[in-house]
Amino acid sequence: MATQIADGDIVTLTDGAIRSLEHNQSLWNEDLRPCTREEHTWTGKRFAALWVGMSICLPTYSLASGMIALGMNWWEAVLTILVGSIIVLIPILLVSHAGTKFGIPYPVFARLWFGSRGAHIPALARAIIAAGWFGINSWFGGQALDAILGRLIAGWDSIGFHLGFAFLLFWALNVAIAMRGPQAIAKLASVAAPTLVIGALVLFLWAMVRVGGISHMLTLAPTVKGFHFFAAFYPSVIGVIAFWATMALNIPDYTRYAMTQKGQTTGQLLSMPVTMALFSFIGIAVTSATVVLYGQALWNPVMLIVKFPTLAVVIAGLIVILSSVTINVGANVMAPARAFENLWPRRISFALGALITGLLSLGMQPWYVLSAFSNYIFNWLGTYGTLLGPFDGIAIADYWLVRSRKLDLAQLYTENGRYDYSHGINLRAVYALVIGWVIALIGLFVPSLSFLWSGGWLFGLLGGMIAYWLLMKNDSSVLTDQEYTMITQISKEPLTRVEDAELQV
Repeated sequence: MATQIADGDIVTLTDGAIRSLEHNQSLWNEDLRPCTREEHTWTGKRFAALWVGMSICLPTYSLASGMIALGMNWWEAVLTILVGSIIVLIPILLVSHAGTKFGIPYPVFARLWFGSRGAHIPALARAIIAAGWFGINSWFGGQALDAILGRLIAGWDSIGFHLGFAFLLFWALNVAIAMRGPQAIAKLASVAAPTLVIGALVLFLWAMVRVGGISHMLTLAPTVKGFHFFAAFYPSVIGVIAFWATMALNIPDYTRYAMTQKGQTTGQLLSMPVTMALFSFIGIAVTSATVVLYGQALWNPVMLIVKFPTLAVVIAGLIVILSSVTINVGANVMAPARAFENLWPRRISFALGALITGLLSLGMQPWYVLSAFSNYIFNWLGTYGTLLGPFDGIAIADYWLVRSRKLDLAQLYTENGRYDYSHGINLRAVYALVIGWVIALIGLFVPSLSFLWSGGWLFGLLGGMIAYWLLMKNDSSVLTDQEYTMITQISKEPLTRVEDAELQV
């Protein structure tokens, strides 16, 4: 009996399957259920706008600017950003396909490879990283708020805990808005990225005037050459990849709404790498100018704007605050809140998941992460890239190599079903995860193999992917072509949507 309908490159549940599953509250709720055909409304243009909005943020500015602090010149830093962005887009697009085809969010997709209970492992790993980003953006905003209060309130800077207090105020504001859901800042999101772009361009023009023209901004000679350059380039590229490694996992949270595969693929392909490179160039050029003006690379933009007059500090600080709130609630809450919600769907709501995310972000110590660029790119990005790499590899191997893109959608929401494995946990996925981690960890303890740790995301991904494929290629949970045909009804109605997403990029 058919339980799912294939309509072009979109698969949805039949009405009968939905009625039989919607009462299973342990695996099904309104946020976790698969999309209906009518809910696949996102065009390629929507995905391009999504990536432009997420790429234009303070962490991107700081990531690029910090490469000047490492000793690169402007074009080396831009090249590093571009190469890393193109590489990480590959797993992003591979995982995007599953979200679009089956309309499932990331926590449900993870059930496919880790099991109904084991899915909490990758979901919580993603949640921890998102909480860290929540804290980092809150720290940026807290610094900006502290700078504004320091200029407007006499004696503010003499208060011993003034920066920490400003941070906690801003953090509480973020948590309060996040508990209302991403829709709470829908209007702000439409103006946040353009406002940040304008602010960055103004900063660029100011730096250009101060140093006597763009040529003077870009003449800073690199201080790392030859072997030393590649020693900085290699982990920096991995850092850029790790920057978006989280999206390589939970991109189905967004692509589940795509109208077509071609639309979401084209929209992402034409937006993310270009936006990252262009916005990074502004940060790189301005940071190069700070070396000329102040004798040091001010890679944290808040540390630069505090050198301006009071009015400029207030305006720039408000732009930082607007950007931080928007990116936090729009990009850093959905994945962890959904992950915590998936732990106990009957008791944990999205709002409670957002509150847990905020509390967890404090434990990630964003003030330490942003205290030095080496902490940011090597300790923070490098370490969590190593953590997530095997998950990315396992997800890709399962969907593309093991199952050849054929799933029983209803079984993802069925207790003791095809994807329950051993008491809800796929131990083969756990083994592959450990193998991926061990490969990277070898480089931490064997000096001659240190490249394994420096490239932890890449080698963890490859290790996890190959191990999972070898362990799972003959697993009984894999659908045969005949089984897939039996449960899948091909839609006989012609597609009525004429606004194909791929034509609207």
